[in-house]
Amino acid sequence: MKNLEEIRIAGKKLYDILHLSTYPVAIKYIKDKAEIPEGVLQPSMVGKKMALCQAFFQARKLGISMAMTADDNFCTPATGFHQWADISLEQLLESQVKQGWHKDETAEKKRIMDGYGKLLSFKELEPKTYCGFVCSPLHETLVEPDSILVYCDGAQLTHLIHALSYEYKHVPRSHFDGFGESCVKGGLLPFITKEPQIVIPGAGDRSFANIQDHEVGIGIPGHLLDYVLENMFKTGGDMNIGYPLRSLVNMELTENITPGFAFLRSIIDKNS
Repeated sequence: MKNLEEIRIAGKKLYDILHLSTYPVAIKYIKDKAEIPEGVLQPSMVGKKMALCQAFFQARKLGISMAMTADDNFCTPATGFHQWADISLEQLLESQVKQGWHKDETAEKKRIMDGYGKLLSFKELEPKTYCGFVCSPLHETLVEPDSILVYCDGAQLTHLIHALSYEYKHVPRSHFDGFGESCVKGGLLPFITKEPQIVIPGAGDRSFANIQDHEVGIGIPGHLLDYVLENMFKTGGDMNIGYPLRSLVNMELTENITPGFAFLRSIIDKNS
C-alpha cells in the first residue's frame, strides 16, 4: 500500500466482494498519544471508558474512528496483555485467578504461560513501548493499519483463509481459549508476529461488543491486504464456490423423500 486512499479503496473492495455485514477494521498501534489523528474519538476525553472490543464495534458497525489507551480502557487485563502499563505477568495471573475463569490457579497459570506468556516475550512489548491504538473503518481509515480485523460469517472466513493459503505462505495457525480473542488475536498478534490469526469471539467480546452468535473473525497483518484481494476466489479456479456460496443442487430427489410427499404424489397421479 502506498497511501491512505489506496488502502481505503482496497478496504471498500474487501467489504463489497465478500458482502460483509460490518466494515473491516484498520488498527494502528501507537507509541505516543501525539500520533492520534485529529477528529478521532477518545473515550477518556469525554469522561468515559470502553473495552477494546467496543472500540472495534464503533469502527466496524458505526464507522467511527476510535483511539484507545490505558486511560480509555476499563478492561484492565487487556491493558496488561498489551503492556500499555507496567503490569507483571504474576499480577496478570492473579487478576485472572480472581475472575474465576478456569478451575484453579494451576489451570489459569497454564493458560497464561502457554498463551500470553509467549506473547509477552516479544521485545516489542516491553512495558509502555506502545501506549494504545487507533482503529478506523478500513474503507475510510485515518491510519495505515498494522492489523486488519474482519468480522464475518463462516463462509466468508473460508474465503479469507483460502486467499491467505493459496500459495501456502500465510496459513493461519491459531490457538483458542475463549478470552482476548478480538483484542489480542484480532489485532495484537497479527501485528507482532506478522501472521494471520483466526478469531472466535470470546466471553468479553460477546458480553460487551454486541458480537452476534454467528460471527467469527480473522486478524490479518496490514501488509497482506493486497495479497488477500489478489488471491480472493482463486481456489479451485472455475470450481470456486464464490460468495454467495454456489452449492450443488441435487437433481435426483423425488417425492419419495418423505411419506407425506409420496402420499400426495400418489393422489395427484390417481386424479390426473
